[in-house]
Amino acid sequence: MIWWLVAFAHGDLHQQSPDFIPCVTSVHSFASAFLLSIEVQVTIGFGARMVTEECLSAIITLIVQNIVGLVINAIMLGCIFMKTAQARRRAETLIFSKHAVIALRNNKLCFMIRLGDLRKSMIISAAVRMQVIRKTITNEGEMVPLDQIDIQTDNPIGTNGIFLVSPLIVCHVIDKNSPLYDLSEYDLQHDDIEIIVVLEGVVETTGITTQARTSYLSEEILWGRIFKPTVSEDDGVYAVDYSKFGATVDVHTPSCSARKLDEMGSFFQFQENQVWSRESTRRRNRRSHAKRNSVTQPQNW
Repeated sequence: MIWWLVAFAHGDLHQQSPDFIPCVTSVHSFASAFLLSIEVQVTIGFGARMVTEECLSAIITLIVQNIVGLVINAIMLGCIFMKTAQARRRAETLIFSKHAVIALRNNKLCFMIRLGDLRKSMIISAAVRMQVIRKTITNEGEMVPLDQIDIQTDNPIGTNGIFLVSPLIVCHVIDKNSPLYDLSEYDLQHDDIEIIVVLEGVVETTGITTQARTSYLSEEILWGRIFKPTVSEDDGVYAVDYSKFGATVDVHTPSCSARKLDEMGSFFQFQENQVWSRESTRRRNRRSHAKRNSVTQPQNW
């Protein structure tokens, strides 16, 4: 419309004189002004229509339309990018269990959480990291109020990488290298600790990295409980019941720390080895005594 008004005001639409210099060449109607506007907006430039030096208003219109076109392109690209990215919205479909649990698994105290993905699209290269945040005091007496300590996860494939095809229990074995090695049930109830869990991965549809985080305070960690199974099989078909996602059941778990448990296990193993050694000595002595008796006594043929 503006190009058509510029041409109309200058008299380009009905001027037939060969010596007449228009503001824009080859603009004789509203349709030709519309085509000129499209050529300027997307920088096509067919060559039939162009701006001359005759009209200052045409030059100003050309500059303004170029600036407005750049702004519109930038806004459209930003809107499309924000629409396709939505990393935060994708992270909302990655869920964590409300509580963490500590129980025995393979005769080891383990810290366990459950996580799942509510969407069908996969998270590529998903990895889980855990950190313990607690107040510590250095050997020099310096107090660190928020000391961050990494802890190693031990999932079914043996690395931090996971495959979220179904709700998965991520386990941390509380061993000698764990910052929870000296933590007992009493310490858990009275200490001020927080365990942060971070799940990172690449969204399959957009290729953008997403991150979901949660944390568990001392009162959110349940001692002596395990998660209920959520996956069931019926005629070779697996079904996931998300209503049991955060459900737990009581199991027999010692209330002592992992250090005490290892010490008791070592003591019982030592006692068992001593008993076995004494029993083996008695058996060897009995065999030796029987052999001596068979040699000294006469044989009855």
